[in-house]
Amino acid sequence: MSYQAKKFDHLLGLSGLSAKLMNNHFKLYEGYVANANKLNEELKAMSANGQDNTPAYAELKRRFGWEFNGMRLHEYYFGSMTKEKITLNQASEFYQLITDSFGSLEAWQKDFKATGMMRGIGWVILYYDQQENRLFNTWVNEHDLGHLAGCQVMLNLDMFEHAFMIDGLARDEYIDNFLQLIDWVVVEKRLTN
Repeated sequence: MSYQAKKFDHLLGLSGLSAKLMNNHFKLYEGYVANANKLNEELKAMSANGQDNTPAYAELKRRFGWEFNGMRLHEYYFGSMTKEKITLNQASEFYQLITDSFGSLEAWQKDFKATGMMRGIGWVILYYDQQENRLFNTWVNEHDLGHLAGCQVMLNLDMFEHAFMIDGLARDEYIDNFLQLIDWVVVEKRLTN
């Protein structure tokens, strides 16, 4: 069974992110989907041919994590954006979780933005640790390295240059734009998924 690239064309026309930037980003995402499928097929063929104990197999296995996580992280990222202005419901369980974890929504936002302003490329990820009922803003350098084991991605922000530099945005402008595009209904549903 192959992974299918999801369509995010409904995001064209987002405030602060051009159609050129978004279309470029969609093509990059589709490449992750295609490569995850390709690597999965190559790994199956190598295993069927008794090559699953070779260095080549091991390298493809490692590469699969990069492509798969690149696919999924982009799906979370695109999936959490909307053209409509949706505020976080202050009576929700998720709002309470943010305030318990960070002190306030504003404190969470300040920490999220500070994490995104760190030098380098990668992802800002708001993780939910179900075991401790706690949220964390984290920095993940690469798609396949640095994730918090067992934690749910609640919200993530692509901080690779392709996500904002085509539009000539500075990091802080891009982060501010993104914070205005969050679909809090989608993010809140991830708490129970």
